[in-house]
Amino acid sequence: MPPKRRGPLQTVQRETDDMKRKVDALVQQAGKPGTPDRTETFKRCKELQLAVAETMKKLSKADKPAPVGNYDQCKREEERRLLTLQEHLQSLDFDLQPLDEDAGPSSSQAEQESDEEDSDDEDGSSEDESSGEEVQDDYVADEDNEDTDVGPSDTGQGSVSYVALSAFTGEEEGDLSVQKGEVLKILSKNKDGWWLACNSAGQKGVVPKTFLKLESQQESEGENEDEGESEEETETESDSEPKSSKTSNWDMVRKAITEIDATDVLAAMGAIPSGFRPSTLSRLLEEGTSYRTSHFIQPKLSQSQLSFKDLHLDPDTGKVHGSPSRVSLTLTLWSCRMIPPPGVGLQVLSRHVRLCAFNGTQVLSNIHTVRATYNSKSPKSWSFSPRMAGMLPCLLDGDCFLRCDSESPDLGILFELGVTYIRNSTGERGDLSCGWAFLKLFDESGAPIALRTQELTIHGGTPFERETDLDSTSTKRAASTGVLQQMLLSRKQPKLLVKLKSANARRRELLNLLPDTIVGRLSSLQFLAIYRQILADALLLDRVTMQSADVICNSVLASFPDVLDQPDLMDAFRKSWTESESNLRRSDKRDINVLKQLFVSVYMSSVYPLLYSAAMPAPCWADEDVESQRARFIYSPSQKLSEGTMLSSQCTHQAFDITQVAYDFISSAQH
Repeated sequence: MPPKRRGPLQTVQRETDDMKRKVDALVQQAGKPGTPDRTETFKRCKELQLAVAETMKKLSKADKPAPVGNYDQCKREEERRLLTLQEHLQSLDFDLQPLDEDAGPSSSQAEQESDEEDSDDEDGSSEDESSGEEVQDDYVADEDNEDTDVGPSDTGQGSVSYVALSAFTGEEEGDLSVQKGEVLKILSKNKDGWWLACNSAGQKGVVPKTFLKLESQQESEGENEDEGESEEETETESDSEPKSSKTSNWDMVRKAITEIDATDVLAAMGAIPSGFRPSTLSRLLEEGTSYRTSHFIQPKLSQSQLSFKDLHLDPDTGKVHGSPSRVSLTLTLWSCRMIPPPGVGLQVLSRHVRLCAFNGTQVLSNIHTVRATYNSKSPKSWSFSPRMAGMLPCLLDGDCFLRCDSESPDLGILFELGVTYIRNSTGERGDLSCGWAFLKLFDESGAPIALRTQELTIHGGTPFERETDLDSTSTKRAASTGVLQQMLLSRKQPKLLVKLKSANARRRELLNLLPDTIVGRLSSLQFLAIYRQILADALLLDRVTMQSADVICNSVLASFPDVLDQPDLMDAFRKSWTESESNLRRSDKRDINVLKQLFVSVYMSSVYPLLYSAAMPAPCWADEDVESQRARFIYSPSQKLSEGTMLSSQCTHQAFDITQVAYDFISSAQH
């Protein structure tokens, strides 16, 4: 009878049991009085440390040969056992440091630091050898360098001091509970994001890396000017990242793939599925205004910087000259199905889809967000554009448009499913990507794809990684079953349903008035077109000379782009516009001059005072309390202002800033 086959996890369990016996024996031997050779014991301790590190790497690569119900739990238990062994060996390592009698304490300390640096180098080199993913090799190396920038040799101490950014309560055996502001000594930095730390009371345990920040080293900076110069260079590079991200997103992606943060901690705890990642598109939105609608609605300067590339007037009609784009279509988000929900311990604040034009390596347009409707009875299904009485909030509107003039053969639409969450135990907020899908808009021959309903498969990870499945178990099972079973299992795969449509004549006319690359909601299409007409009048007709670069006194041009980034204010504007437009005659609704006057009148009497009101809370994404306060303020009867009441003492406004009324098209334009 052939021997029973053992899986990788069973092999790791046997090795862990064997190492535990060796560690226990080593601890007993080191504790005996009159140990003959401390150097030999210290050497064995180092060997065991390397063995534990190698086993940790095997554990990270271990996979089950057959479905096992409690596999993930067993894997986490083995990881905990190995971390405990690492802690014991690290403590024993400090106790067994060889002392040089001829040298003073500083010599012993330097030798200890040297040993730790050698150990770090060995660990780093062995990891590079074992890594099989070519895409992430450089990124992992960058992260390792970040972890070892400030080591024991830099601080002149046997370990590095970190400050806890927030309180952490240990949830399992081996965790170290810390308080906010507590100073910890870091004994070792594990690659899984859990660092071995020691507090002032001598208690040791593991703490998530994301809860720690390097302690300020002002004294060291004062003594070493080179360090200060290095930090200044680092800050300069950090400040320049948002600028470079306009042309390439790889710097941001390097962080999204390799940075050990709260997402890694949640994945290690089993609170989120393995395919979840930090949200890529949310990171881009947080970098500034480069990927917001307020930036892409602005005119684009030509290559000479002396004229506008996408804003021209028709000399016969005086209207903006419409220009077609390579891609100009409308789409509707229908639903998402079989999306795995986050686990316990996380409160979901928002479920949403972010979409943009994408060519496989670079985000080409602004990032548009549509919030999903969620029903607790169907936790794996998302829907959009719910039926409701009255006007549908634009944030829930799944009807969108997309224009893009890129000539890339890989041009398409990137969809990222995301959730904004708050962790119950710590109060920490974050954004997770629940998967992504890419719809290529041209086939291999360069012809546009058919405009119909598309069923897109949702992949885990990020668009810049190798494709990762949200449910790898079902995929592996499907690969080993027949065609019928694969068809049945495909119904359980995460999917996104999107309907592509061609615009009718009226919408096509409005779309051609917009910039050649922009994504937005159809309910705002008319407002964007009218704003572009007002913009063209001010820049191409009303300027004294085309060489004048003076700022333009126009409150609408200066402030309306900011309103585009605040959906609740856009809802208020749409409501006031609908009420006013209903009083127009049919002929006036087609007269662009009448519409421009109405646009300015409605905007200045409804939204503009709210935008700079001191009493209304600042917008905060996915904060229900702030959203409710803003809604009560916006639709309060006392806020229905007229030109006469805007200057009333009852209306408090923010301190006046010239940018509220002055439009600087040189700094606002796209370059």
